[in-house]
Amino acid sequence: MWQVQHELTWSLVSQQLDNCKELQFMPPCNQQPLSWKKIQRAKARKETSLQRAELAVLQFNESHPETDTSLILSLSLAELSKQLKGGTLTPEAVFHSYVEKTLEVNRRLNCCTEVLLESWDQLEDIGSHKDGLLYGVPVSIKENIGYKGHDSTCGVICKLDLPATGDSVLVEVLKRQGAIPFVKTNVPQSLLSYDCGNPIYGLTLNPHNPQKTPGGSSGGEGALIGGGGSVLGMGSDIGGSIRIPSSFCGICGFKPTANRLRWVGGGVLSSFGPMARDVDGLALCMQALLCDHMFRLDPTVPPIPFNQQVYQRSKPLRIGYYENDGYAMPSPSMGRALRETKALLESAGHTLVPFSLPRLSYAMHELVLRGFSGDGCATMLSNLKGGPVDPSLRVQIIPYGLPRTVKKILSILIKPIVSALQVCSIQRGSSVQDLWRQHADVEDYMHEVMAEWRRCELDVLLCPMMGPAYNHNYPGKLTSAVSYTIMYNLLNFPAGVVPVSKVTAEDEEELRHYKGNYGDLWDKLYRKAVTGGEGLPVAVQCVALPWQDELCLRFMREVERLFREKKK
Repeated sequence: MWQVQHELTWSLVSQQLDNCKELQFMPPCNQQPLSWKKIQRAKARKETSLQRAELAVLQFNESHPETDTSLILSLSLAELSKQLKGGTLTPEAVFHSYVEKTLEVNRRLNCCTEVLLESWDQLEDIGSHKDGLLYGVPVSIKENIGYKGHDSTCGVICKLDLPATGDSVLVEVLKRQGAIPFVKTNVPQSLLSYDCGNPIYGLTLNPHNPQKTPGGSSGGEGALIGGGGSVLGMGSDIGGSIRIPSSFCGICGFKPTANRLRWVGGGVLSSFGPMARDVDGLALCMQALLCDHMFRLDPTVPPIPFNQQVYQRSKPLRIGYYENDGYAMPSPSMGRALRETKALLESAGHTLVPFSLPRLSYAMHELVLRGFSGDGCATMLSNLKGGPVDPSLRVQIIPYGLPRTVKKILSILIKPIVSALQVCSIQRGSSVQDLWRQHADVEDYMHEVMAEWRRCELDVLLCPMMGPAYNHNYPGKLTSAVSYTIMYNLLNFPAGVVPVSKVTAEDEEELRHYKGNYGDLWDKLYRKAVTGGEGLPVAVQCVALPWQDELCLRFMREVERLFREKKK
């Protein structure tokens, strides 16, 4: 019976793909040349910036043959900053070393959308910011972050040729602190995917295995930092968009409480946050951003400086944990990483307490997805008109453009064979009254989770992190797998990722017998998505209550420290 329903379901979808013009996203003939020209101009800008950067690096290397590029690239952010401030390294040497490495990484991975040539002008004036916490540090930024004179397309063609009229607050503060934003990095089309490809800039590859995605939507950042081309980057996170690429690419990433930095509201909150090689790098970036200049530029950001004392504490923690959220069963490597982390924390004197998120299926079905698709995904679909849809997004958006009657039929047909989230994903948008109710329900659910947190007397929470990296084009087929990350956007809890292990041959063998929690079509797809991952990084996720960002980072640093000591 399930097989028959499955065939009926996809028969209906195929018919709609043939008949529904909205899903084709093919512009009228008289508009196609305009879209094509926009894309070609964007590609030309990218190539020009790469060529000019390459020439500048060549000229610098010829005039400064004594520069020890390999040493510079090997330093942590904290050590790099210390040597820059102490004068052991010059900003010019550091800057050109990272630009050179970025060009090499981009040739392999296609992770950059444009080198910011204005950064050379900033470099000339960098001495005036020597007191900044990030003095002389090259910083990569995600493509959607505003930088004067440059597009922030989010991978969609309709946003091309609309350069920012000024720097975003984030960029202004980074510059004031002496950092040098020098490159923009690639994103998936529309940002609402954890793959990383778009029709403008193409597909980005994973630094550890080109057959794998770097994740998204901050995938270009993850690939560039994971490949060694950047020591610090800025991403954004609305459902795991910092944490997923950090996990897939083997780096650290942090999603702050949404209001702690500039944020975007809605049923599910989006946060800007740092990505780096280690937790100290994340903390230094947060300390630099949470400054008086930020609070003056953006009065919506509460004037709460970074609390260094909380970050540096060493008092034992009471840590909640779960290995399986009951919605998406972790891969064998994810589960093993969680168990190994739990054992190390216990041996270090911390207390580990079982914990589970209450009513997770309800939260994913009624709160998360309805928050994302309150308008029936009309805004997202409108942004995609006028040009091609990237293969990594095409499967994901099929349900969004179906006529309402077809959505209703499909939701009934596929309910016995797929998870609740996939059923919900094809249902219609909400009314205004529904959205008001949804916002109230989210707040009620937050209080329910926090009440359970207090009942267990927790300081922080340890939970699995999506991984290892998926094969290309699978994220769009597996939107239900984001339960491990997106819940902490819904709850507005700070959360970060720490790499702790790598996929073993034993993990791969165990994966062959993976059944999942439901045994449905999506569980089978998940096994295919993560197969072939031996040697890829695996991470865990650390979570704290809202506004306890420093405590979350302190917990991440403890996990990182324990695994470093284990390797010695």
